[in-house]
Amino acid sequence: MPKVFFIADTHFGHKNIIAYENRPFATVEEMDKELIRLWNETVQQDDTVFLLGDFSFYNKERSAEICRQLQGNKLLVLGNHDSHPPQWYRDCGFQEVYDYPIIYAGFWMLSHEPLYINQNMPYGNIFGHVHGNPAYADASSNSCCVSLERTGYRPLEFDEVKRRMGLTE
Repeated sequence: MPKVFFIADTHFGHKNIIAYENRPFATVEEMDKELIRLWNETVQQDDTVFLLGDFSFYNKERSAEICRQLQGNKLLVLGNHDSHPPQWYRDCGFQEVYDYPIIYAGFWMLSHEPLYINQNMPYGNIFGHVHGNPAYADASSNSCCVSLERTGYRPLEFDEVKRRMGLTE
């Protein structure tokens, strides 16, 4: 049965993110190769992956090459570093691209940046953007951060998101 996954902040081709976020890679080439490997080790071809922003710093040709290597049906919620029009990312291989946060399965607000959610609101927020910033919890009863620094550098399966939020055992 196909699964649904979430990840944010891949930053393919972004050399400085290695130092900014203390990523365990010596070079951007090593980082890209390992992120692709971990993605494909986790995701099957018929699974769906929501990438919640900041996909690639490469040109269109190289970004499309990377996207083609990533298994699954890929959907992108644009992040602050995704500066091209949505069609650019569709041309790279994303099935759909969203300019703004979306509602998934009637309850989940999928966004690049964390949204204001309180315990009385009928939604949960899955987001990225904050990377490893300790000011943000990995998860709470209303939200879960899927910046790849918090997911073992691989997409996080939906059931694991819900488990981290205390919604399942």
